[in-house]
Amino acid sequence: MDQPVYSAAAPRILIVDSSRNNLAVLARRLGAEGYRVMVAETATTALGELQRVPVDLLIADLALPLMSGTELTRVVRRELAWRDLPVILISGRSEADGVVRALAAGADDVVVKPFHFEVLTARIARLLERSTRVRQLAADNATLDERVVRRAIELGEARDRLKALEAELGRVG
Repeated sequence: MDQPVYSAAAPRILIVDSSRNNLAVLARRLGAEGYRVMVAETATTALGELQRVPVDLLIADLALPLMSGTELTRVVRRELAWRDLPVILISGRSEADGVVRALAAGADDVVVKPFHFEVLTARIARLLERSTRVRQLAADNATLDERVVRRAIELGEARDRLKALEAELGRVG
């Protein structure tokens, strides 16, 4: 089997699942799609990885031991640095209540097993595209904020010069 060719710009995906088999299958398949894949068996390990390395998307099992995928999502959403990180949770059952709780916690999507891998990759691509647009919008907003501040300073300086000219005219005239 050919090894995937990774680009330094390829999105990095962190997969969290307590099943080594599930991790291996997802990592192999997503790696073959050209994604840079990291894996963690627990939510705690995943949080450590998120602090260590920038990640573009998080995929986690809903039923993780100790800290569920839903709770992991809540923790991620509370952190400013990860607030916009796309999160997909994978549920082993089609229980509507768990899906609703996951979405309420801030998950962007919930995929129910068994799923078609092509559907998962389409959802990943959609979320990564949206994430790129959100980051670009934030950068554009920061640029606009910078321009507004610069213009406000320039306006204040012009106002000060105008007052000085008016005062000079008052003394002369």
